[in-house]
This record gives sequence, C-alpha cells and structure tokens, in this order.
Amino acid sequence: MPSQGDALQQTRTDYEHHMQTCRQCHADSAPCAVAKHLLRLYNNARRSSAQQGVRAR
Repeated sequence: MPSQGDALQQTRTDYEHHMQTCRQCHADSAPCAVAKHLLRLYNNARRSSAQQGVRAR
C-alpha cells in the first residue's frame, strides 16, 4: 500500500504534468476542469498528510 507521502507526491506530479501538457490550460492561461480536479485531489492529500502529522505527535 502506498504511503501518505507517496500519494501526496503522485497527486502533485499528476497536476504538474497536466498543467505542462494540457492545450486548453495553455491556450486560456486558466486551469481547465481536469486541472481543477487534480488540484483539488492534491490539496486534499496535502491536508490529509498534515492531519496525519498532527495526529502522530
């Protein structure tokens, strides 16, 4: 099972890769619906990771 850090890194990589390769994001210079979704997943993983760190203390 992937660790919390692996999931966080993967969601960030997915978002960054999409932003680099999506024609719509580049053409409009605004994130498309997929980019917004990927960013939401990354933010959720980041929050979850931060909460796990607080619980471990």
